[in-house]
Amino acid sequence: MPQGLDEIDVRILKALQEDCSISTAELADRVGLSQSPCWRRIQRLREDGFIRAQVALLDAEKLGYSLHVFAQLKTSYLADSDREKFIRSVASIPEVVECYSVLGERDVLIKVIAPDIKWYQEFIFNTILKLPGVEDISSIVALSEMKHTTALPVRVTKE
Repeated sequence: MPQGLDEIDVRILKALQEDCSISTAELADRVGLSQSPCWRRIQRLREDGFIRAQVALLDAEKLGYSLHVFAQLKTSYLADSDREKFIRSVASIPEVVECYSVLGERDVLIKVIAPDIKWYQEFIFNTILKLPGVEDISSIVALSEMKHTTALPVRVTKE
């Protein structure tokens, strides 16, 4: 069972969320530890699952994805095998960057990045509506991004 987070763990996680490319020595200096104990804490945070991955965050707009669409999907009842096929299918579509099962009138919420509205229209007909069980789609197009972060709030936790 993972142990809780103390103040130093929190400082490490916050610093890594800001920039995971810093050296262990620099990180140790920032959080007030020597290098070896800092490295051991990072390893423990990985082993305990607090750190899932270290990645580079790319600029969607520079890569040609200027449109962000939140699509709500209505699906028919899916047997377990069809549900698994739906999940695998969605996971294989790179433009779907997030996908959630939701409560309410719709069953699935996806976030799609697209180069433009014409591309998205074709994507709906050629890809989304061909997913297993998808009956209907309702889309919300973002006009502008007011906040975007991958950083999670990190707090001291009890064991």
